[in-house]
Amino acid sequence: MPDLELEEKHAPLGLVVGVDEAGRGPLAGPVSVGAVILPPGFSHPLVNDSKKLGETRRESLFEELQEVEGLSWAVSLVEAAEIDEKNILRATHLGMVRAVRALGVEPGMCLIDGLAVPEFPFPHQGIVRGDSKSLSIATASIFAKVTRDRVMREAAKRYPGYGFERHKGYGTKAHLEALRTLGPCPIHRRSFQPVAQLTLPLG
Repeated sequence: MPDLELEEKHAPLGLVVGVDEAGRGPLAGPVSVGAVILPPGFSHPLVNDSKKLGETRRESLFEELQEVEGLSWAVSLVEAAEIDEKNILRATHLGMVRAVRALGVEPGMCLIDGLAVPEFPFPHQGIVRGDSKSLSIATASIFAKVTRDRVMREAAKRYPGYGFERHKGYGTKAHLEALRTLGPCPIHRRSFQPVAQLTLPLG
């Protein structure tokens, strides 16, 4: 289970921010980035990498964590059009910068799930599988994932027929069949295969 070992190691540098993303792989919808500052000594027996939690548990933790005194959080959404413009890696990095800035503080250290981010404007350390090691990264993963899932459930109401409420934009068999039948909608990432194939001119 994730703990505060990394946060406590970097605490002398100032505020430590955990950063994680959700939704790099889907064919539709935004990429979501969470940034979290935990209060000193924070612990929670159920907080873990959001991918290891069921949807009901994630939603419950999302509501509960917002009430924790001294916990600060922010989520940045980078929409499909910007992903297509910049590519998913750059869009994710941009979302990380925006999420940290949205906290409104100057961090002493940002702990980022995965690899270090080129030209990141804050002190940071990339931590592979960080959401299973760092409690602040794991918490950020919950905020990022739940926020994105809620966005996709709302998208399902605006663009019925794709099943966004079920697969959240990932390339499931049902999603691919809907794409072939209905074509892409405004929140599809047109730079992603197989969406790109469906937007090619015929002939």
